[in-house]
Amino acid sequence: MVVTTGQAGCFGCMFELLFKYPITVFTKGKFVLLGAWSAWILVVLIVAALAGLGWLIWSRLQRLEPVKDVTPQMQQRRAVAIWGMQSALIALVLLLLWQPAIVVAELKSQQNIIAVLVDDSRSMAIADSGSDGKTQREASALAALQGGVLAGLQKRFQTRVYRLDGGLNRAEKTDGLQPSAAATHISAGLKQLATETGDLPVGAVVLLSDGAENSGGIDLDAITALRNRRLPVHTIGFGKEQAARDVEMEDVSVAPRAMADSRMRATVSLRQYGYAGSKATLTAKDGDKVLASKDITLAADGQVQAETVFFNAGAAGVRRVTFSLVPLNGEENAANNAIVKLVSVSGDRRRILYVEGEPRWEYKFIRRAADDDKELQIVSMLRTTENKIYRQGISDPSELADGFPDKAEDLFRYDGIIIGSVEAGYFTPRQQELLREYVDTRGGGLLFLGGRFSLADGGWGASSITELLPTFLPNAKDTFHRDPAITQLTAAGADSPVMRLIDDPAKNVERWKTLPYLMDYEDPGNPKPGATVLAEMTPQGRAKMPLLITQSYGRGRTAIMATSGSWRWQMSGALGDPTHDLFWQQLLRWVVADSPGTVVASIPEAQLMDGGHVKLTATVRDKAFVSAPDARVAAHMIGPDNSSAMVDLTPVPSTPGTFAADWTAGKPGSYVAEVTAGRGSDELGRDVLTFERQDGVAENFHTEQNRELLEKLSSETGGRYWSADQLDKLPSEISYSEAGISVRNTKELWNMPIVFLLLFGLMAGEWLTRRKWGLI
Repeated sequence: MVVTTGQAGCFGCMFELLFKYPITVFTKGKFVLLGAWSAWILVVLIVAALAGLGWLIWSRLQRLEPVKDVTPQMQQRRAVAIWGMQSALIALVLLLLWQPAIVVAELKSQQNIIAVLVDDSRSMAIADSGSDGKTQREASALAALQGGVLAGLQKRFQTRVYRLDGGLNRAEKTDGLQPSAAATHISAGLKQLATETGDLPVGAVVLLSDGAENSGGIDLDAITALRNRRLPVHTIGFGKEQAARDVEMEDVSVAPRAMADSRMRATVSLRQYGYAGSKATLTAKDGDKVLASKDITLAADGQVQAETVFFNAGAAGVRRVTFSLVPLNGEENAANNAIVKLVSVSGDRRRILYVEGEPRWEYKFIRRAADDDKELQIVSMLRTTENKIYRQGISDPSELADGFPDKAEDLFRYDGIIIGSVEAGYFTPRQQELLREYVDTRGGGLLFLGGRFSLADGGWGASSITELLPTFLPNAKDTFHRDPAITQLTAAGADSPVMRLIDDPAKNVERWKTLPYLMDYEDPGNPKPGATVLAEMTPQGRAKMPLLITQSYGRGRTAIMATSGSWRWQMSGALGDPTHDLFWQQLLRWVVADSPGTVVASIPEAQLMDGGHVKLTATVRDKAFVSAPDARVAAHMIGPDNSSAMVDLTPVPSTPGTFAADWTAGKPGSYVAEVTAGRGSDELGRDVLTFERQDGVAENFHTEQNRELLEKLSSETGGRYWSADQLDKLPSEISYSEAGISVRNTKELWNMPIVFLLLFGLMAGEWLTRRKWGLI
């Protein structure tokens, strides 16, 4: 049941009328008995009286003559009812003889300070408050103060008025307050108040606000600081709790880093009020350039809906991508229709080691697809005879001269590995262990292809690294078949950038169904828990089975492409059809895109909203990707107007190889942090990240009154949430506080109106009941 503000006010008035004191007295006070005798004697007397009364009624019931039309069971129930009413009357009279009372702490008059905090941030300028619904929230707050609240407080206490926005500042008077500040940090303001008034007798805090908190909520430190001083916060909320007509972007989830020209996926979360079923246009832009556009249908009011947008990352550099909804007619707030995300696009070429056990068409066409992608380089070793390999793409004559690497520093310099039609026995136990460490420790990507000597037919199910595989391989031979198979996407594949050949989701699914059949297939077995099947294949005359399966393993990822016949997509497709090359470029980019370097820098958020604090973290490893806790790590920070600073990162004690530093971006704008790690005279590696400080943006979002936050703040500190029509009682009820200079007062309860009503009601009810049943 929803209780309106008016109903809550009526309840408070009725409660005080019946119980003599405000409900605050009972919630904050302690129940006591002022009588000279102990409480246990009262309990004994009540129990004895109730037992004696019960015995008396029961004995009389046994002597009663049967009454016509009244069963014995009905007589017993009537006796119990009479006993209950008489017992309640006796217990109430005995309790009153022991003089019940409430002891509650009250602030001493004129010896305490009440801190009045007025939110003057930009959201308080929204005109949706007041009785007409067209008054600024700030004007309504000031009207409430000047309409009697402030005068009522000043009669009993000293008062101090503060402006609360990004910080807390003293205001000598309320007339000059203007809601123009770019941010609201309630949590920081309350902590500042608790610190700065530590030697003052502050009895309570009154906060007038719409509940906007740009830092994400009231943190535990603020609540603890207030509780330590037993300082209650009474909140007064302003503004509508729900917009009538508005579409708002909630969040955008997109990878902060990408390879140049890679296909990226962004998940946009939004909600709306007043436009259910309407059409809207969602766009992603880099400046004035439209990267993607999508028409969507808005969901039900208040429901968070997620929409997926695919776009190209473009050339190397920092992309400032704006995700926005075209404003609809009648929107109350169009400033919350866009969110900006920074994407750092790398132009570094990624190297993939491709090990192939036999010459075949798939090898040729995969290499050709990678050659057309300037961000990828395949370094391959093809076994031509039992003891000979053919190397391609090597950087110098010594690379892979001795075959597959057996040292971590040699293998770990590759960003991805492809294992083709090669049996597990081709690799020594040491090399197999390096493959496991490559994925688990180095964080690389490993792709297995189908073939005559791969997967189950190559003995990989019995190898020491079977745990790397995303499936449980069949315990059988001859799992590779030179028979055709057709492909189709799974639900996960339809949503994956790897499988996106066409931007339109429905057309993309249909496109996969029309691809030429695969030349061959291999049974990959059953997917492991946690693995994801992106595509399936249906061999002629056989049941459907997985084609492309992926999984995360340790810091890296592995995949199986259970065929060596995808080259038919190129050979049997239309002239100029990019399907085959596009798919393999996207799959190879998936293999290498998230492979970390020896130094990986990160911050919690690339956008700093209304504050410049940055928590910079770096994970440092050596060339063998072993944690380097003895490294020297520093960050060169470059900001607006070519400002720069050097910051030393210090080790995190609980995590060897992790370093951290706190830094403050002094002004709004874009920043670049270049993190460098070294050991002795050797450089272990470096990483670059970008971030941006944006002031005044967060105030545009969630502009409705956050009553939940205000109520939680009040309840956590012992205060109360007040609505505008209840404020006449605030000056009197705020005095019930243990903060500041307080005394304990005793409130007697025997003369409450509810007591006399209960006494009269029990007596009259018992007499009328006996009369009705003919027991008088």
